[in-house]
Amino acid sequence: MFAAKLKKLGRLFVIKTRIEAYLVIYALGLGAAERGTHYLDQYPGYGGYLLFLACTGSVFLAGAKILDCVRMEREKRDTTTIPTTAD
Repeated sequence: MFAAKLKKLGRLFVIKTRIEAYLVIYALGLGAAERGTHYLDQYPGYGGYLLFLACTGSVFLAGAKILDCVRMEREKRDTTTIPTTAD
């Protein structure tokens, strides 16, 4: 009983479509920009700029990985559902 409910709860956190992926990437970008502005306040000069670039750069890397995984999962699902017929 508990395992079934836990499985249902776990399905809420799975990114299934590209739209969901874009929303997650947008949220990551907002958080990275906010953190970057705090770094600019705390570390004025080149240090703050480098930390700001590191924050935004990590969003690009994470976004690319998320989109690749969504595409890979879709291709995997499509190949397993197509039956092959031997004539």
